[in-house]
Amino acid sequence: MNMDYVAKLEAATGLKFDPAKLPRHIAIVMDGNGRWAKQRGQKRSSGHRAGVEALEDVVIACRNLGVGYLTVYAFSTENWSRPAAEVSTLMSLLSEFAASKLKRLRDNQVEVRVLGDFAGLPVLQRAALNRLMSATANVRTPDEGLVLNLALNYGGRSEILAGLKRAAAELSPRELQEMTEERFGGFLATAGQPDPDLLIRTSGELRLSNFLLWQLAYAEFYFTEILWPDFDAVELFRAICAYQQRNRRFGALLSE
Repeated sequence: MNMDYVAKLEAATGLKFDPAKLPRHIAIVMDGNGRWAKQRGQKRSSGHRAGVEALEDVVIACRNLGVGYLTVYAFSTENWSRPAAEVSTLMSLLSEFAASKLKRLRDNQVEVRVLGDFAGLPVLQRAALNRLMSATANVRTPDEGLVLNLALNYGGRSEILAGLKRAAAELSPRELQEMTEERFGGFLATAGQPDPDLLIRTSGELRLSNFLLWQLAYAEFYFTEILWPDFDAVELFRAICAYQQRNRRFGALLSE
């Protein structure tokens, strides 16, 4: 955790940060690129490009604040139904992100992973992502670094179904009967990672949109009217400070 960085954000927001209550894992639904572009009389592609820059800013902010895991909803299984030109733009931006941000991600000890149907992505994007994942695979240490999960061609229901099929293929009938929630989590795309503590959704929408349906069972939700391209380190800091004011009970009662 970069305490000088924290101090600057505290000064900018007037908020007090508690390092002891830092969320280990943050999940974000990055929403509002199209509306951001429309407000400025620009093409939707401009909004998506601005959204990529916002993502870079938030990734580096998470790294400086000491967050260990960040999962962002970059492209859902339902997004293929968007106009072909927009899908093409999103895929091109994905390749650009993988190539142009590689060095900065490595320098900041950010390990990139992909959640979702990787094989269903176009071949050029798979190649670019494979290079990015390979180049960042060993940059973290036990005490330093961030895992960045890119949810691409991803759907929460599909992930759970795929996990169920893997469990059925690998386990005996007896083991399936004795399945626990903890063990089933090992068959999901986020196996080995803590569940998100905090979900952030931008642009004022109030739904999950088929995102991390299993993992978000006890996450704290933070919704903001800010459109994704305008969401920056300061807004992330506000979200984390709001999270730190919550009393997390996980279904139990707090002792009095």
